[in-house]
Amino acid sequence: MDSYIVSDESPEPQHHAGGEHGHDEEGNKMFGFIVFLLSESVIFLSFFAGYIVYKTTTPDWLPVGVEGLEVREPAINTVVLVASSFVIYFAELALKRENLRLFRIFLSATMAMGSYFLVGQAIEWSHLEFGFTSGVYGGMFYLLTGFHGLHVFTGILLQFIILLRSLIPGNYDTGHFGVNATSLFWHFVDVIWIILFILIYVWQ
Repeated sequence: MDSYIVSDESPEPQHHAGGEHGHDEEGNKMFGFIVFLLSESVIFLSFFAGYIVYKTTTPDWLPVGVEGLEVREPAINTVVLVASSFVIYFAELALKRENLRLFRIFLSATMAMGSYFLVGQAIEWSHLEFGFTSGVYGGMFYLLTGFHGLHVFTGILLQFIILLRSLIPGNYDTGHFGVNATSLFWHFVDVIWIILFILIYVWQ
C-alpha cells in the first residue's frame, strides 16, 4: 500500500518541477540578454563621456574648414529609425496573435527602415569634409556613429534571421524569446541614437 502511494504521487511534483525549469530557462535567457545590453550601455556611456569631455576642453574642437554638421538629413534618418521601433512592436503584437503574415510584413518594414538609416549614414559620410584622422572631433564622430551603425546592422541581421525562422512551420509555437530579444535590442539601438543625435547634431 505504501509503495502504491509513493508511485502514484511522485509524477506530479516531477511535472511541476519540469514546468518551473522551463519557465526559469526562458527567464534566465532574457535576464542574460538584458545584462548583455547593460554591458553595451556601459561602452556607449564611456564614449559619450569622452565626447563631452573632449568637446568642452579642446580649444580647436572642429577640424579646420568645418563649421558644423548638416542636421536636416540626419534628422530625417532619426525619425525613420525611431519610427521603426513602433513598427517592430507591431510585429511582436502580430506574432502574439499568431498572424505570421502581418508579422513578416512589419518585420520586413523594420528591416527596410533600418537599411534606409544605414544608407543615409553612408551618404552623409561620403559628403563630409573631414575624416577619421581629422583631429579629436573626427575620431570621435566616426567612432560613435560607426559603432552605432554596426549595432544597427547587427539588429537588421537578427531580424532577418527571425524572419527566416518564421518560415519554419510551428517554430514559434513554443516561445518567442528570439523575437522579444531582437525587438529589445532594436529599441536599445534607437535610444542610443537619440542620445547620439543630441550630442553630435543638436549640441554643435
